[in-house]
Amino acid sequence: MSGLRVVPTWRHGQERLYVCLTDGRNIAWYDREAARVNLLSEDRREDVLDVLGPFLTGSVAVGPPPVPTPAELARLSLHPDDDLAPNRPGEALQVDLDRDPGPAHRLRPDPRRRALAAEQTVGDALDRLDGAGWHALHSVPLPGGDRIHHLAIGPGGLFAVHTVYARKQRVAVADPMVTLGRREPAPLLRRVRADADRASYALTAEVHPVLALVGPTDVSVTAPPRAVRVLTDTEVEGLARTGGVLKPADVEALHAMARDRNTWVRV
Repeated sequence: MSGLRVVPTWRHGQERLYVCLTDGRNIAWYDREAARVNLLSEDRREDVLDVLGPFLTGSVAVGPPPVPTPAELARLSLHPDDDLAPNRPGEALQVDLDRDPGPAHRLRPDPRRRALAAEQTVGDALDRLDGAGWHALHSVPLPGGDRIHHLAIGPGGLFAVHTVYARKQRVAVADPMVTLGRREPAPLLRRVRADADRASYALTAEVHPVLALVGPTDVSVTAPPRAVRVLTDTEVEGLARTGGVLKPADVEALHAMARDRNTWVRV
């Protein structure tokens, strides 16, 4: 018996199989997507391949882990409390609801839960772009208690996405005003542009503002809003069709910078 065990883990929808010693230390891992077994200890090569045998499919490369890129090194150096990448869509709302769920019975639905459902819908759509070379960060905190609902970084550039729950409502957009159903118009596009401007300042790169409407029955735009894209939740994944702006290395470097909480403390 080699004394090794295989521990599966999931992160961002991808599975890795770690090979651990009896004391819990990792000595290797199998990356299914890359078809590679990464060895931290060449001395246990045969034992590692033997214990992973039932899990290996097809031809796999075996060797030491690849040398990390500068962006990967920056990510690895982050303290876990400063890393925004693990944030779930609607993270701030979810934490708020966990702390104060409100009364068990309400005459009207809690608006925080509707907002959370909207952010989860858009966030899930953005997360699905991961395989197309994109990264999405959620609930990016800004000074003063504000936050960017979603930040998408990919070949098509950077997008600050503000999400609005609009299920079964008609939406009218007349820059800077946005009207949801029978509510009073609000200058929402000013907020959307301001968030993008703050992100541009923090990342020293152009960030495009996006308003994402979740579940509207109809969207009318009197004139194209200045610099703001207005999308429904079913159109969000279309951002992946934009390209030719950032190289993969630039995407990774900006993602490493954006996921660091300290990047946002002075914007």
